[in-house]
Amino acid sequence: MTAPGRQCGDCTLCCKVMAIEELAKPVNAWCAHCRPGHGCMIYANRPAECRTFACVWLVNELLEEHWKPSKSKLVLTTSEDGLEVRCDPGFPDAWRKEPFRSELREWAVSGEAPDMTVVVIVGQRMTLVTSEHEFDLGIVGPDERIELEGTKVVNATVVKASDLEQ
Repeated sequence: MTAPGRQCGDCTLCCKVMAIEELAKPVNAWCAHCRPGHGCMIYANRPAECRTFACVWLVNELLEEHWKPSKSKLVLTTSEDGLEVRCDPGFPDAWRKEPFRSELREWAVSGEAPDMTVVVIVGQRMTLVTSEHEFDLGIVGPDERIELEGTKVVNATVVKASDLEQ
């Protein structure tokens, strides 16, 4: 459900940075049905994945206007572990600019106690943002997970998901 007064409008960045399995659309490539800056050409018949998707800016009225993906070049999504920040690959350093970097760090601080993470995704590379550090995790595959050391993160590594289950 979208927040009052929020709508996608001219924003179509999710159509680039998100994968759409039903259309076999990979991440970081424009959907063949998207007219960037205008919208979806198959909107009435778009896949269920697209119908149910809403970025954090669209649903959270507390998120300020500068976070709108078409302005920030960042699509915020949630996962069971925390917040994922997906950068437009054409603007890989967008998250490092202010006020974004400071706000991401603040969110990382508030997420430490409940064990929620802030992860920035640029292309296939992931960076874990903590209150004091940024951990470049490199390319994290779909069968890999981030393993953290301590509640105040002092180290982060990437391991195979199957190794965690043992």
